[in-house]
Parts: sequence; C-alpha cells; structure tokens
Amino acid sequence: MAELIFKIPAGVTITRNGDFVTVKGSKGELTRAMYHPAISITTADGSVKLVSTSERRSVYALLGTYKAHLGVMSKGVTEGYEYHMKIVYNHFPIQAKIAGERVEIANFLGEKQARYAKIVEGVKVKVQGDELILTGTNRESIGNTAANVEQACKVRDRDPRVFQDGIYITNRGN
Repeated sequence: MAELIFKIPAGVTITRNGDFVTVKGSKGELTRAMYHPAISITTADGSVKLVSTSERRSVYALLGTYKAHLGVMSKGVTEGYEYHMKIVYNHFPIQAKIAGERVEIANFLGEKQARYAKIVEGVKVKVQGDELILTGTNRESIGNTAANVEQACKVRDRDPRVFQDGIYITNRGN
C-alpha cells in the first residue's frame, strides 16, 4: 500500500466528482478524469490524499502522475501558462494571423496556398511582430496548439538543412 499527499496551494480549491477532479482558481477551472480501480483520491484539511491498495510499481507510478497533474493544474488556474513561438524565415517572409479557431500561415516557402493550424479550446493566441504568444490555463492544450503550429510549418519536398523556415517554440514560461 502506497500513499502520496499533495498540499493544495493558497487560492485553489480541489473537488472530486466521481471519476473527475476539478481544480478551481483565480484564472479559471480545469477538470480531468483520474480513475484507477486500485487508487482512491480524497480531499481533506487542505491536501489531497492519493492512496493505492496495490503494491505494483505501475500503480505507484500512476500515483506520482496524478500528483504531478494536480500540481500542473493548480499552477495553471493561479498563474497560467505562456508559450512563445518565433517566426523564422530566410527565403520568403511568413505571414501569420488568427483566422477564427485556427492560425493561418501564409507565404510559407513562397507557397500560394495558406497553411492552417488548429487552436485547441481554451488557448488564446496573439501575433506580435515575428512572434506568436500562446496563453491559457491548461498546459496540455497550449502544448498541443504549439505542436499543431509546428506541424503546419513542416518543410516538405525540400532539403530541411537548407530550408529551415518555420515557427518554433522559443520559451515555455509563465
């Protein structure tokens, strides 16, 4: 039997409803499914207690994963997360703009058709000069949006050693 305790930071409330854990803070609310038959999650006295009835290493590893998720969610709803992406070009000037729920990347390597990257729900994207700034409370959603932008700028049918144009993550700060 293993047990981990996560201390709830000031300004954060954590509640459990069935298989879902909800974390609320000043910047918003995040919900995540946390269920395993051998793990029980209880909240009391300003802390979350994660208890496993199994002796397996994989279940103990999942306890640590759940504790890490709670920490990331708590930080997200109090401070938020911010990723910076740099628009890099050498041959053709890339023009990025927000078009609804996706990022439009025009003139990438001189292509006539624009490329698009989906913005995941809950993420705000700003274009400032040659930089994209992604902000939000859910770190996973921001990372997925950044990955969508990088994948949209993937160089095809050219030598990637020569054509290193694209939009890349430069800072994962908050």
